[in-house]
Amino acid sequence: MTPDEEAIARAELLMDLRRQNVAGYKVLAALETVPRSLFLAAPHKGLAYADRPAPIECGQTVSQPGLVARMTEALELKPDSRVLEIGTGSGYQTAVLARLCRHVYSVERYRLLSDLARERLTVLKVANVSLMVGDGHEGWEAHAPFDRIIVTAAAPAIPEALVEQLAPDGILVAPVGPDGAVQELLKCRKSIDGLIGERLADVRFVPLIPGIAGRL
Repeated sequence: MTPDEEAIARAELLMDLRRQNVAGYKVLAALETVPRSLFLAAPHKGLAYADRPAPIECGQTVSQPGLVARMTEALELKPDSRVLEIGTGSGYQTAVLARLCRHVYSVERYRLLSDLARERLTVLKVANVSLMVGDGHEGWEAHAPFDRIIVTAAAPAIPEALVEQLAPDGILVAPVGPDGAVQELLKCRKSIDGLIGERLADVRFVPLIPGIAGRL
């Protein structure tokens, strides 16, 4: 894909997302500044501006742009928000978040994915991101509490550590449900009585696996 072809494909994707009304102007503007092709390996760059998931390293996937936009919109990000992301993956969602908040703390169980994401974010000169190889179920306690938490892999229930690390009145967006079946994308706000959630959509995400990957 030539630079001109990429520019046209990116513009067409953004117009499609606007027609779908998946997010507001600020979120879509952030997506427009992040070249999704940078986050895909050469064999899959042709999928960069299709509104569909795409394969990445370690047998994982990067979510379709429409879902990235929808989850980002649900976070109700503010310029001073501190965000915990569980599942760095390719770093695409991370880069979008970084355009809209003060700082992103991102946890990934695969060292290869974390290293590649760091390289890509460096190319884009994204400086307000901290990356860690770790167990997403445990969050990142050293930097808690977080104003917002986004989880990009599905668990049968929201891990208790993430609930504890969410600030009062904070928002958590996560897919919840069994592996290999339809899951619910939930938006939850933390109150004095715990999480108050609403269902946003039916989704299918890779599972949130405990621990750090032994390989890769």
